[in-house]
Amino acid sequence: MVRDGEQAGTIEPGSVAARRDGDVLMLALSGDWSTEALADASAALDRIDPEGARSVVVDLQGVKSLDTNGALFLLHKRQAFEAGGGQVEIEVADPHYRTLFEAAARSPDVRTEPPRRPNALIGLLARTGRHAVGFAATGRDLLSFLGAVTVALLGAVLRPWRIRWKALIAQMEHTGLHAVPIVGLLSFLIGIVLAYQSSDQLARFGAQIYTVNIVAVGILREMGVLITAIIVAGRSGSAFTAQIGTMKVNQEIDALDTLGMSPVDVLVVPRVLGLILVMPLLTFYANIMGILGGAVMSMMALDIGFAQFLTQLQGAVDASALFVGLVKAPLFAGIIGVVGCFEGMQVSQSAESVGQRTTRSVVESIFLVIVVDAMLSILFSVIGV
Repeated sequence: MVRDGEQAGTIEPGSVAARRDGDVLMLALSGDWSTEALADASAALDRIDPEGARSVVVDLQGVKSLDTNGALFLLHKRQAFEAGGGQVEIEVADPHYRTLFEAAARSPDVRTEPPRRPNALIGLLARTGRHAVGFAATGRDLLSFLGAVTVALLGAVLRPWRIRWKALIAQMEHTGLHAVPIVGLLSFLIGIVLAYQSSDQLARFGAQIYTVNIVAVGILREMGVLITAIIVAGRSGSAFTAQIGTMKVNQEIDALDTLGMSPVDVLVVPRVLGLILVMPLLTFYANIMGILGGAVMSMMALDIGFAQFLTQLQGAVDASALFVGLVKAPLFAGIIGVVGCFEGMQVSQSAESVGQRTTRSVVESIFLVIVVDAMLSILFSVIGV
């Protein structure tokens, strides 16, 4: 059975366009998938390598004609893939095709029992291997994107008249000025928690006054910049991914390419550069609010006056503690900005992909920030800073 109105046309050999979205393989079928053209269609499908894909989505929107043999062929292919532990989703919007698949699914040739589950150990090893390969491929693509962004940033620094200043200032406003309330509030609360927990332990030794030292060193060297980076990753990094991803779904990035404009210069440089400029300011502000929170808690729980707190603070830390925290800020900003924009560029043509990439952007940014922070802490310890 062929859809009405398609029989009289010339046969167009079936073809398959494959695209990967992580471990999902997207197949867009087109042409004829009826009996007369099934040999060519089968050859086109066999040329697709599903290695590494955990699930396959088959889109039939471009199919010109389909009959029962074509539907049976696709169902058999689905069975073969699902027997290996994968999943296949056949997207059928045409009601004629849906009827064909429902009729073909009742055929005795089509197995209806659940697919056989592979051996647990083999499945675990296969999943581990797929994740390792996917992780390596993502790291390679991220490094390539980092190189392109670095070249674009150097070009912007050497030729500042080419910087899109309006876009840069707008990004600084969104990522910096609008983040001031949440950064200040959370840093203030972190200072309170840090002071309370420290005083509770130091009180056992009668050394409550050193709560000031713990709060100051902890906030200036680590907590201030780390809390700021986590907030910025969740707030601005995710926004970068969602904005660029939505533009990609709407094919606005393709339009930039068509006009001969580099998406990295137009979209990525203002975001990354703006974040690099405002992150040290946010970190300094977070340091002040964190220490202020510690001072308030010290006055309430330890009866340490504000003047006494400041006197103890002057002896507890020096400029190097502030420097250690602030020097991390632009580095963390670069990580968050590059990862956010990179994940936005990897969005496929669907709203679901935008959500998935936004989640990955936040997780990867926070993970990389903490890893780099640990490495810097070891480095500063080795060089005695």
